[in-house]
Amino acid sequence: MSRPQFRLTQFLAIAGLALLAACAQPFEARVQSFQSMPPAQGQTFYVKPSDPQRQGSLEFAAYAGLVGTELQKLGFQPAASAESADLHVMMDFNAGPGRERIATRPGMNPGWGWGRGWYGRYGGWWGNPWYDPWGPWGNQEVYSFTVYPAYLHVAILRTSDKTPLFEGRAETTTRANDLPSTMPNLVTALFTDFPGASARSKIVRVPASR
Repeated sequence: MSRPQFRLTQFLAIAGLALLAACAQPFEARVQSFQSMPPAQGQTFYVKPSDPQRQGSLEFAAYAGLVGTELQKLGFQPAASAESADLHVMMDFNAGPGRERIATRPGMNPGWGWGRGWYGRYGGWWGNPWYDPWGPWGNQEVYSFTVYPAYLHVAILRTSDKTPLFEGRAETTTRANDLPSTMPNLVTALFTDFPGASARSKIVRVPASR
C-alpha cells in the first residue's frame, strides 16, 4: 500500500470511530421533581391528559402506555376507570420549534495534503514528509445546527381529595424533530429513581439503544 493510500485509510478509520462514538452518546434530560408519594402498595392509577382535547388521541394513548408501564414496574396497578382509581396521573407533553445553535469542530488544515507537511511545505515537519504532529485537524471549524426541545410533565394526584403527590418534568433537546422516538427516553428519564428526593433538579442519562 502506498503512503498516500495508507494516510487515507488512517483518516477514514478515525472518521469512522468518531462517527460510532457520536452514535453511542447517551440520551440526556434535565429532570425536576417535587413529591410526597406514599410507598407503592398496589395502589391503582389511571392516566389522563392534562389537556382535555387530547382525550381519545392515539398519540396520547401511546405515551400514556409508556408511563403506565413504568408505574407498574414500581408496584402500582392500572385501574379499569378513572372513577375507580386511587391515583390520577395527569400527563402533558410537547415539542417546540427548532432553535439554531453554534458550535466548533476540528477542521481540515488548509495546508495539509497527501505528501505535504505542516503549513503545506513539502518535506513536512523536521524534513519528514509523512510526519505531521497535528494531522489534518489544524483549524477549528464553526458551524450551526438545529435542535428541537421536547418535554414530558407528569402530575400524580390522590383521587379522593385531589391532593398533589408528585410533580415531575423531563426536558431535552434533540437533533431530530421526532417526538415519538424521543418520548420513550423522556419517560425513562422521568421515572429513573422515582420518586426521588423532593425539590430536586438533575441530569439523567439514558444509555443509547443498540
